[in-house]
Amino acid sequence: MRLSRYFMPILRETPKEAEIVSHRLMLRAGLIRQQAAGSYTWLPLGLRVLDKVNAIIREEQNRSGAIELLMPTIQSADLWRESGRYDAYGKEMLRIKDRHERDMLYGPTNEEMITDIFRAYVKSYKDVPLNLYHIQWKFRDEVRPRFGVMRSREFLMKDAYSFDLDQAGARHSYNKMFVAYLRTFHRLGLTAIPMRAESGPIGGDMSHEFIILASTGESEVFCDKAFLDYQVPPADTNFDDVAGLESIVKKWTTPYAATSEMHDAGAFDTLPADDRVSARGIEVGHIFYFGTKYSLPMNAVVKGPDGQDVPVHMGSYGIGPSRLIAAVIEASHDDGGIIWPEAIAPFKVGILNLKAGDQATDAACETLYHALETRGIDVLYDDTDERPGAKFATADLIGLPWQAVIGPKGLAEGKIELKRRTDGSRQLVSLEDAVAILSA
Repeated sequence: MRLSRYFMPILRETPKEAEIVSHRLMLRAGLIRQQAAGSYTWLPLGLRVLDKVNAIIREEQNRSGAIELLMPTIQSADLWRESGRYDAYGKEMLRIKDRHERDMLYGPTNEEMITDIFRAYVKSYKDVPLNLYHIQWKFRDEVRPRFGVMRSREFLMKDAYSFDLDQAGARHSYNKMFVAYLRTFHRLGLTAIPMRAESGPIGGDMSHEFIILASTGESEVFCDKAFLDYQVPPADTNFDDVAGLESIVKKWTTPYAATSEMHDAGAFDTLPADDRVSARGIEVGHIFYFGTKYSLPMNAVVKGPDGQDVPVHMGSYGIGPSRLIAAVIEASHDDGGIIWPEAIAPFKVGILNLKAGDQATDAACETLYHALETRGIDVLYDDTDERPGAKFATADLIGLPWQAVIGPKGLAEGKIELKRRTDGSRQLVSLEDAVAILSA
């Protein structure tokens, strides 16, 4: 993509309304634009990141055996009345009426709708376990939306919902999602630590929040240092291996890890001082088993092996892709701007033409641009007539993993400069070597 033909509105000044780093950088780098309180347009650069995050989430959900569908944003209030949540949910729910005066709502979550879909089609124990997921926009009318997409009213959510014959089956479904989440966050360049969360009236130990450590995190978290060295389960993990998944989950839930709400200072203090990690954290995912909470009131039953109706056991598993992008930026930035993990960077390489209009410089940039595009590399070519200093500032701000800096001085020696955004390291290489390095 040539920057001269791209839509990337950069702000040089920090917007006054932006309170945290991710909000400031997302506005300045032209990823989002606020349309109303807690509501944002995803501009082209931001949408590219969002699409890449969604692609990784989909790959890991599919790998675990979950099946994608797409549910509507507008839901009937009648479903929520069946579950008993319509009146109990509170003002966060945006309640509306259609032209026939029927009560509707903009979905803040999808437990009722997915339960309705399940009960309409699944009748036998032979058709479970089943895990259905979608990636869809949600709306919760927060009293005070703030921090950009970190806490917005309209947000993108990946919801998965599992259905099992009994609690043992539900635990295996839970473990599948647990491992899928570990892999997902790792591929996004994050170290996510599972921390036991409040299970509500159901109780038990089947509720975990996945927390990334970031100095600008919302809350204080406490954990064993061992988590920082754990190896994430590989891509060839067998998700049908009940004992194997159970052992993985046990490994990742045995060391101490707690948010401030669940913190046990006495248990934490039993760890050796050098093994205690006390830091700020951001929640990036939540998995939860809720048993028959929805299947009983909504009559979501299957015929068991003995021919008797059995209410299915359910779980829900959430990741907020839009919020997740803000969390990535909170964990990965410097004074210059964003530092994207390569897997979700909007472009892998930024080519900086330091003297647009110079024949040799233009030719070298075009050669590199076409060579990388031919190899399927996402490239943003800054072919504008901006000054070099402005180009450097923009490249650092938008945080692409590689900058290929091309100017007359380097070309006189047959070299271009490659800069890695993660550590600022630079190397002078030939054009041919640059293609090889950036294509790896």
